[in-house]
Amino acid sequence: MTMTPVPPEMKRLEPFELALREAGIGYPEVTEDFPWGHRTLKVKGKAFVFLTLTSEGLSMSVKLPQSNSAALMMPFATPTGYGLGKSGWVSALFGARDTPPLELLRQWIAESYRAVAPKKLAALIGGDEGAPKAEKAQKAKPAPAKAKSAPARKSAPAAQKTAAKKTAEKKSAAKKTSARPRS
Repeated sequence: MTMTPVPPEMKRLEPFELALREAGIGYPEVTEDFPWGHRTLKVKGKAFVFLTLTSEGLSMSVKLPQSNSAALMMPFATPTGYGLGKSGWVSALFGARDTPPLELLRQWIAESYRAVAPKKLAALIGGDEGAPKAEKAQKAKPAPAKAKSAPARKSAPAAQKTAAKKTAEKKSAAKKTSARPRS
């Protein structure tokens, strides 16, 4: 992996890049890869964040199916190139003097994760929150079954079938009793 050295004027953006990386890497089953020399966060092999720090600045691309329109109204956001913008991908670019809005970008990372991750994994992080929390994952797990709960009510057709079956069994037993010779 050969990455272009970051010029000194862009070094102040490194903490922002690392904070965004930490936000994304904390989600369930996320891996980090470096295709084309860009930091990429993936879930189940599918990219949901591209982060790059170069001489142009700090760039982040995410998939935003819900907030795409609002995101594109931001002065630092544009549709992602290579045709990805048509699928809801948005890129944000910050120069050496810019201060990236970390909380907003964390929310974008969360939305992108939910858009790309399998439904079961996306459900673990919940709604619109930006940062993953271990307690959210704990709450998402099904509760253990309670001991000896009341029997579930049957649906009307199931209850009718059960009643009909019992009536048929009673009639069958009655026929057997009447068919026996009396002594």
